[in-house]
Amino acid sequence: MSGPTRHDVVVVGAGPAGLAAAVAASERGRSVLVLDQAPHAGGQVWRHRRGERPAPVLVELLRRLAARGGAIARRAAVLDCPAPGELVVDFDGRIDRITAPALVLATGAVERLLPFPGWTLPGVTGVGGLQALLKAGLALRGQRVVIAGTGPLLLPAAATVVKGGGELVMIAEQARGSQVVRFAGRALTDPARLLQALRLRMATIASPYRADSWVVAAHGEDRVREVTVHVQGAERVIACDWLAAAAGLLPRTELAELLDCALTGGGDGGGISVDDDQATSVPGIWAAGECCGVKGETAGMAEGTIAGCMAADAPTTIPPRTRKIQAAGRRFGGLLEAAFAPRPELLRRVTPETIVCRCEDVPAGAIDPAWSPRQAKLWTRAGMGSCQGAVCGPACTALYGWGRNAVRPPLASPPLGAWAGALTRDGEPTTP
Repeated sequence: MSGPTRHDVVVVGAGPAGLAAAVAASERGRSVLVLDQAPHAGGQVWRHRRGERPAPVLVELLRRLAARGGAIARRAAVLDCPAPGELVVDFDGRIDRITAPALVLATGAVERLLPFPGWTLPGVTGVGGLQALLKAGLALRGQRVVIAGTGPLLLPAAATVVKGGGELVMIAEQARGSQVVRFAGRALTDPARLLQALRLRMATIASPYRADSWVVAAHGEDRVREVTVHVQGAERVIACDWLAAAAGLLPRTELAELLDCALTGGGDGGGISVDDDQATSVPGIWAAGECCGVKGETAGMAEGTIAGCMAADAPTTIPPRTRKIQAAGRRFGGLLEAAFAPRPELLRRVTPETIVCRCEDVPAGAIDPAWSPRQAKLWTRAGMGSCQGAVCGPACTALYGWGRNAVRPPLASPPLGAWAGALTRDGEPTTP
């Protein structure tokens, strides 16, 4: 590798929080580099099909960032952090080092997938996973879709299915109806948020929305053909071509853990711990958005703005309204967590034959609940597949009470040729 490239501020993640942080720092005179693994900026929230018009807020943020000389490296994955302020990054097959005295983490969230019989069948995805496929160009016209999960993410995903021409058979919310009503009464006091919820529900009004309902099993040979759904006390078998099922979102914290940043809560589910200035427990590192706890794009952008101002050493320039949005977002996140926590019945769906680790094809019956994660790896290879426990880790935590998987570099898997190029660049063998 060549010598490290230096920037004033490096932002990891080009979603709403990351772009807001990058704009705030660049408009305060700092040189900014944004790293994002996706081919296009915007994150999951502002992802759109090729040829579709991007969200106006995304266009404006990108314009402001470019006007100040900020750069976005797409298809860029952080692999390691060998020293404070230094990152080893895979830039789409070229491994190099960058340094920055200030780092903002805006790594977002991932779906929590809890196993059930048939969840590995083709045609079964996460809720956000199906939405991403649709935004990438998946054709659903005329195909029957069941969406099952928890939280406000269900409605945007359902609206995307309807917009894409799919036949939305049912929206199944695992939380009890009383919890949903209580959440709506306390969380939708903001007129803008209420209007958004009403628009999404109106877009899906032709499809039943059922609380106290969840998937019991998916059925099919070559792909999913039917799904058994527990609907308010009774089981129903529903024909479908696609099933989108998840159990909410989890903050993505692997990079923060590698950097020794403190997390909130125990086990999987906790986010990066930050103070009111979005500072983590490690000096010079801030965090914003869903990686600090799920709360929505508006609050994420407010947190990003605060983090960007602090990373640029300009705390007095933080708009007062941004602080209010930050506080409201944290309250909303607390309501989300309380109302839509996965219920125990979701764990009782697992049979001995149910696959728990899909990378290594490990069924639940092969795992002794008394084992530690290390013992499970040694005896079954659970958690040792290509996802490195990203999917089965949270599931095993919920099922067996295991702690978080230890995070070790590299955080991604670039081609061997990229490592070889880094080791021999400029004719000088080096250590990446």
